[in-house]
Amino acid sequence: MAVVLPFRDINVHASSSRYAFTSPSSPSAPTLVVDRPTGDIRLNDGALLGAKRVSSIAGILGIIKLRLDKYIIVITKAQPMGRLKGHMVYKVIATEFLPLRERPLHDPDEDSYLSLLKTVIKTGPMYFSYSFDITNSFQRQAQSDISLPLWKRADDRFFWNRFIQTDLIDFRAGGGSGNSHQRQQNMQQPGADPYILPVIFGMMEIRNTAVKSTPLTFVLISRRSRHRVGTRYFSRGIDDQGHVSNFNETEQIVILNDSTGGLAGFAGGGGIQNGKVGGIDRPEVQVMSYVQTRGSVPLYWSEISNLHYTPALQIRGIDSAIPASMKHFDEQIRLYGDNILVNLVKQKGREEQIKTAYERIVRMLITQPIERKHADEISDEKFRTLEPGQRSQKFDRLKYVYFDFHNETKGLRWHRAELILNQMGDALVKQQYFRGIAMPGEYHDHLEVRSEQTGVVRTNCMDCLDRTNVVQSMLARWALNRMLIDVGILKSGESASSDEAFESVFRNTWADNADVVSKSYSGTGALKTDFTRTGERTKAGMLQDLSNSITRYISNNFTDGPRQDGFDVFLGTYLPSASNIGSTLLFVDRRPVLIQSIPYLLAASVFMVLVATFNRRLPNAATLPLRIFLIFWFVVGIWCLQFIYSHGMLYVNWPKLNPLPWAADGYNEALGKVRKDRVIGKWVDRRHERGASNARLSYLEEGKKRIE
Repeated sequence: MAVVLPFRDINVHASSSRYAFTSPSSPSAPTLVVDRPTGDIRLNDGALLGAKRVSSIAGILGIIKLRLDKYIIVITKAQPMGRLKGHMVYKVIATEFLPLRERPLHDPDEDSYLSLLKTVIKTGPMYFSYSFDITNSFQRQAQSDISLPLWKRADDRFFWNRFIQTDLIDFRAGGGSGNSHQRQQNMQQPGADPYILPVIFGMMEIRNTAVKSTPLTFVLISRRSRHRVGTRYFSRGIDDQGHVSNFNETEQIVILNDSTGGLAGFAGGGGIQNGKVGGIDRPEVQVMSYVQTRGSVPLYWSEISNLHYTPALQIRGIDSAIPASMKHFDEQIRLYGDNILVNLVKQKGREEQIKTAYERIVRMLITQPIERKHADEISDEKFRTLEPGQRSQKFDRLKYVYFDFHNETKGLRWHRAELILNQMGDALVKQQYFRGIAMPGEYHDHLEVRSEQTGVVRTNCMDCLDRTNVVQSMLARWALNRMLIDVGILKSGESASSDEAFESVFRNTWADNADVVSKSYSGTGALKTDFTRTGERTKAGMLQDLSNSITRYISNNFTDGPRQDGFDVFLGTYLPSASNIGSTLLFVDRRPVLIQSIPYLLAASVFMVLVATFNRRLPNAATLPLRIFLIFWFVVGIWCLQFIYSHGMLYVNWPKLNPLPWAADGYNEALGKVRKDRVIGKWVDRRHERGASNARLSYLEEGKKRIE
């Protein structure tokens, strides 16, 4: 049976009544037709005439319904990133939204939805391949059924455009509508398979390099889960389905004897006879991969933004999180095997609550927990381990390792982070890594599996970013050295770091990965990447960390709300309603007008102070009025600044589509404090609120009750 792959060349024929999609390289394939303005999907056996415009696209990203119209999102530009075992991987560079209405209707909310979606697509690194399943690790690919269409083999967690592909997938399953004389309704439509293109969100780097003169392809892929996606302070912990925030799977791949790597070379499938390419005998291709994961601590917890640099931490019940944690670890064990849970949060201060709660969860899950604590002159709890006393149920495949990263690396002693490797030594060796063998140029055949990775290291800190990046890169280096020793490139005791050229590739690739994962969650590049890139902490790196920290503060408080809304619309966790069009504007600022005016008054006071300070005065001009003017505006500015900081929850740019459960309490509490303010309290009243909505606050209360 021929493998069904997405079309790599698609023409869009646009007319006033339909969009028709055809593949010039597959003239016998049916035409995919989307009728306008209904959005009905059908397949047509022949070409359709009458198109006003014909354009070429790289693929269909999906179809999404907003408030007034449906839009087909097409990929208009894709950049080749390199080849994985002969299969080209592309990055989405540009897209276009094709409206189904010939004359688009305009509505402020509709325009806002479109702007949010375009921002998500533009800023989020998205990748795809026409012939290779990049949603799955090499090990999972070796276990999959390659006779299935590419989209059916995709890992649902990392199939990032799964929601906006729903219309095409439902049509493929027989749920479409259209002209029944061409295709019977409620019947499978396999002709739609080549139009469904899975896309991942994350990081992809393919580097052709060498270690000790042995050429190899070094690949790093990070796949961000589409479940519980959000921004740093608006998405923490776990949900009822067991999905955690900021979950990423990172796969480090080494490919030997692959002459098809790079941006040129073998495209797959052609000229292969008896394991030879072009009639020349070549050594077998070896693929080795090592997978790690990261994800938020599986508790019901949050950090509540209030303009303070360190937000308020809230844990909403530990015992109530047990069912969700069981779902999470059940999936992790089923997919990855044994789990080493590496926790890097601080053991003192506010983060101690998270550490204590996480350890309590693990104790509840494993059988007869054995607990060990290690101390030294630096820390009274350098390590803490929790492991089952016996293996009698599935959760006994969990092993918890706490490492006091903060104290052990204090004073720029970053090399001490490697102590975690010694602590996990035997468990890491036992996990192994995936290794598969293939003849050169093999396209559809499975790899011959020589070894499998039987476990995974799941690392977390508070954000699962900076500390996690450092430890994951160390684990990756350990795994890489083991791979190269096993295949004979390195001798026992040697390290790939002795090759300066490869060391630079390795460090920069992992630092790039840290930046991509961090930007998608926190809005800035990662901290501590100078250590990842150079192996040491530098003053320039610390200055860059300071800049990133300031940018994170601004982003997390003032720009992350729209980013969260964009994720919610793209991934389908919020569905725009077509009811009450024009009467309910979701993106309107609903705070009392007086509250909204305070920042403008602050800006005016700063301007007045600057004018009074730097304006030229006549030699004989009286100074007292100017001093009174200056003092007045200085006092006003200080009061405005103090007011904004004291009532920070009123000035955080919260998500507007899926309000956070704790936002109702925080908003009402802050507003209550304002009403008691001796200066402006009497002026803040319900009748001064613009577009006040009791219904939305009631929804917030209901959401809070559901979570509790």
